[in-house]
Amino acid sequence: MRKLLLILLASIATGVFAQDAAVIVQTDQVQQALARGAIIWDVRDEKSYLDGHIPGAINIGDAGAVLRDPNKEDYIPIEQIEKTFNAAGLDVNQEVIVYGSRGNPYSYFGLYTIKYFGGKNAQIYHDGIDGWKQAGLSIQKERTSLKPVSVALVPQKQLVVSNEEMLKLAQSKSVQIIDARTPDEYSGKDIRAIRGGHIPNAINVPFEDNWQDPAAGVKLSKKQVTDNSGMALKNTADLKKLYANLDPDKETVVYCQSGVRASETATVLKSLGFKKVKVYDSSWLGWGNNLKAPVTDETFLNVGALNAKMAAMQNKINQLEEALKAKNN
Repeated sequence: MRKLLLILLASIATGVFAQDAAVIVQTDQVQQALARGAIIWDVRDEKSYLDGHIPGAINIGDAGAVLRDPNKEDYIPIEQIEKTFNAAGLDVNQEVIVYGSRGNPYSYFGLYTIKYFGGKNAQIYHDGIDGWKQAGLSIQKERTSLKPVSVALVPQKQLVVSNEEMLKLAQSKSVQIIDARTPDEYSGKDIRAIRGGHIPNAINVPFEDNWQDPAAGVKLSKKQVTDNSGMALKNTADLKKLYANLDPDKETVVYCQSGVRASETATVLKSLGFKKVKVYDSSWLGWGNNLKAPVTDETFLNVGALNAKMAAMQNKINQLEEALKAKNN
């Protein structure tokens, strides 16, 4: 009995039972997983994958596009996902490491997908291909193919919150709600559904705040920086400060526009020891488009004004095209 207890304590000390705490892995851990024969899933688009990926990684194309309906931004029918996973040898019952580019929330969406469909041994490589290259490790350009599998995907609905459940939870003081969108989306300035605003009592913590430099994405797009190193995660101490006003023992629901950015924040919270974290799957698309759902800082989308702006933009494009033709002639 004493020997069994010592083994149990040793297992806890080495992190065997701390799966959530170790869900975000580093480069050396990815190398170790590769050596163990883990499945490495690259969630990027096919071109990026073929330009260079972690040796042995598989790819099914851009996960956000392949697995989701382009309009609803919900999962496509489970039968289609199951067929795609099985054909690629992506067995959710095996050890899986998911990665993309550094900080990309679609990597976390991939992790969330594995867990939602029953995977219990999946981890995320936050630094992704950028961290791998930065470490000076070799990349592969040839496609990796795994043997097809036959695995039934079983949705774990306890990990998500439905529209109906969210309507009830929003009225409960026992639940803390995090809005992982931008401040402009939260305040209703940036409208991405029928209405803008946020769920009453939701706290706005943009998912980029998890990064060492929350403005890294904007700086990169404006060419103010030359790489995405600022998208690396903050250290544990700084992440704990970021969420210091939240209770790790309290039920926590995270949402964004469609659940993608929320999946990154939800994973970070779990890594910090938050015990009851769920993603509101439909997120703002589900809430903002439901006119019966209460909204704080409510704004409405002016479709007429939007159409006018689009028409004006198209006219400018037409004028530029005509000017280019005239110049070339």
